Amino acid sequence: MPTDARHDTAPRFRVLLVDDNANNIYALRSLIHKHLPNVEVLEATSGRTAIETALAHPDIDLIILDVQMPGMDGFQTASMLKLRKKTRDIPIIFLTAAFKTQEFQEKGYAVGAVDYLLKPIDDNLLINKIGTYFRLIEKERRLAQILEEQVAERTRELYEAKQYLENIIRYMGEALLVLTPEGTIKRVNPAACEMLGYGESELLGRSIGDVFEEEDDTQAEAFMGTWLEALVRTGVLKTIDARMVARDGRRVPIQLTRTAIRDESGRITDIICIAKDMSGYVKECPPEPVEAQANGGKV
Repeated sequence: MPTDARHDTAPRFRVLLVDDNANNIYALRSLIHKHLPNVEVLEATSGRTAIETALAHPDIDLIILDVQMPGMDGFQTASMLKLRKKTRDIPIIFLTAAFKTQEFQEKGYAVGAVDYLLKPIDDNLLINKIGTYFRLIEKERRLAQILEEQVAERTRELYEAKQYLENIIRYMGEALLVLTPEGTIKRVNPAACEMLGYGESELLGRSIGDVFEEEDDTQAEAFMGTWLEALVRTGVLKTIDARMVARDGRRVPIQLTRTAIRDESGRITDIICIAKDMSGYVKECPPEPVEAQANGGKV
């Protein structure tokens, strides 16, 4: 046990003593309290009571179990404990005054014991055995706590990274549309909804062809053919001029960049489309002067 264990009286471990002899339980309890004051002791005088107690207290750290008991003996009790999920991992130390042969010791280990001690028990030996298991349990607890803290820290980092990316997507000025390889819209950002006049739920599940036109209308039919084939070959296409079709039928001039996202096998899993609204940059041709129209185009 740690050097300060005897000064730290707050219970940190829980032991279940199982023996049909009340005097034996009293002796063991007194020994443990004398040398290990930070241990809480539970008691059971039969195998059945031991099982019930262990199920009711799943935080038991160690069971000290007498082999020779009427009705359900120690071997049967240990076997039943190992069958139950709540109790199967609790280490068991067998104590016995009668079953001393190698055959019985092997049987004890076979049913799940971590130790098989013969009576009369040397007090120092027993306390050292118990202390050894508690040190192992303490180490496991520390490792579990470290692992839990690492998982919590990693979860926090992933959450913060996700929130950071979400904010970038939410507040970016360009419209973002994420497509399946078949061209179905699976994600959009607020800028895309604003550009097209649709709610997010209205865009999700639509075909990109419903809201996109090539600059040359004759190429519209090749939308998911020509440029998807190019994406498969290169992974990214340079910016092109095109048009988005808004909900009210308006054609919004855009500059479009398309990028393919691949998995480890090279298969395309997503297509990222970023569209920059060029409405304020595209100059419309002014109408011809009335005089020119009247004179066949001559002023």
